[in-house]
Amino acid sequence: MQAVIEASFQQVDIALGPPENVVALCGKHSREKCADCDINFMSLNQVSRLLHMNPTLRCPPPPQMVTQKLSQAVNSTKDEGNALFKNGQHGAAIQRYTMAANLAIQRPPWEMQSLMRDELSMNLSNRSAAYFEAGDYLSALVDAEVVIQLKRPWSKGYFRKSKALVKLEQFQDAKETIEAGLVYEADNQVRSEWHFRPW
Repeated sequence: MQAVIEASFQQVDIALGPPENVVALCGKHSREKCADCDINFMSLNQVSRLLHMNPTLRCPPPPQMVTQKLSQAVNSTKDEGNALFKNGQHGAAIQRYTMAANLAIQRPPWEMQSLMRDELSMNLSNRSAAYFEAGDYLSALVDAEVVIQLKRPWSKGYFRKSKALVKLEQFQDAKETIEAGLVYEADNQVRSEWHFRPW
């Protein structure tokens, strides 16, 4: 095994960068990602920075470990957004959902990615609804599309996208979107009614 490793080993010229020399850079250009040198240290540096910011953490914990404080922050910020949304304060709700989404994507890379996707898709779905109610149908459409990419089998993303497309007068696209969503949740009454609506 050692012979195989040594046969395929290729020395790479690296430099160390700030903060405190914890970041790997290409030696020639001092870049994290360098097309000229065909080097990409971005994933390695992400873990390195996280370990540097948490000096008591000697190695990444197992993937089933979840940062409870981060989960609480995401959920409480989302709940604040929900309360604002119900009170018709859509602009403030959008800010809260954006903050919750930003918190969700800060999960360390060793935590379950499905948790981050669930939190992010929920907050973007809520933000899509808030954009829709605020009359910003294009932003509602963009968020709904991201929700579909993050969580394809969840029909809510398709429903939000379809509603935005109707307001943008893209009726055929709206109908096709609802049909795609009904594949995952055929018995959903509200979305089924949208499907059979005369456009």
